[in-house]
Amino acid sequence: MQQEPLQDLLSGIRRSVITNDSGTIATYIPQLGSVDPAKFGMHVATVDGDDFGIGDNQERFSIQSITKVLLLTRAKLEIGSELNKRVGVEPSGDPFNSLIQLEYERGVPRNPMINAGAIVVCDLLVELLDDPKGGYLSFVRKLSGCETIDFDRSVAESEASCGFRNRSIINLMKSFGNIRSDIEEVLDLYFHACSIAMSCQELARTFSLFANAGALVGSGEKILSKSRTKRINAVMQTCGLYDEAGEFAFRVGLPAKSGVGGGIAAVHPGHYAVAVWSPRLNDKGNPAAGFAALELLTDQTGSSIF
Repeated sequence: MQQEPLQDLLSGIRRSVITNDSGTIATYIPQLGSVDPAKFGMHVATVDGDDFGIGDNQERFSIQSITKVLLLTRAKLEIGSELNKRVGVEPSGDPFNSLIQLEYERGVPRNPMINAGAIVVCDLLVELLDDPKGGYLSFVRKLSGCETIDFDRSVAESEASCGFRNRSIINLMKSFGNIRSDIEEVLDLYFHACSIAMSCQELARTFSLFANAGALVGSGEKILSKSRTKRINAVMQTCGLYDEAGEFAFRVGLPAKSGVGGGIAAVHPGHYAVAVWSPRLNDKGNPAAGFAALELLTDQTGSSIF
């Protein structure tokens, strides 16, 4: 990607989507309800180490469910394929916080990109790490190359105060024997992991790992094997936007993960990672303007994986 044309392209994308005021912010988490809904940022980080950004791309926001990709990555370093015994890899076709499917499938979540799956991943990390929260935060900082990234404790507290459905999910899985650790400790890790605040620039640089065959851009340090990187990208492609993953694959064509904080992080393997932030969510819980911006990016650059 050439610097000036891509920078101009991002500016044009921003002009095209900035007037998109469809959707609403995630007020069911009280702390997220105070975010300015008009915010918009977008950042591309290439595997060659180049950066291109526009708008509010350096302002931090709560990454929410985008954290699930990084939780999965951290767990894979500990137990690899053993995780598949407790969490599947199939798309759910249901909302990210559904209890119905979980009951039918006896406490085994369909995939690690829905709440139930990420909670099981947190249970594993609580079981395996001496300091789960500290260890996970250090891992995110390492991948991003930024030591100032932190939990937003006000968001974590806000989630804990109204996390009734997540408590139902974890108790249901506990009844089926798929949660081994203390429920409150697992939820504490989950709520804090979702609260992490990052900018589009930081997210794009972090997700460039998945575009760069599992190696950190810059240092070249190998974090994941090519095989594990491929599998994480595959789970993002099929499950990363919940029950809108098929529509996203059709319109955008990149492995990606969204969050109700308004972010989407996406990957074009071998080329770049991109992150976009737009707080207004559509009826599937995905960022409306961000979705449109990524569709324009892949349409105009021809950089879909398909």
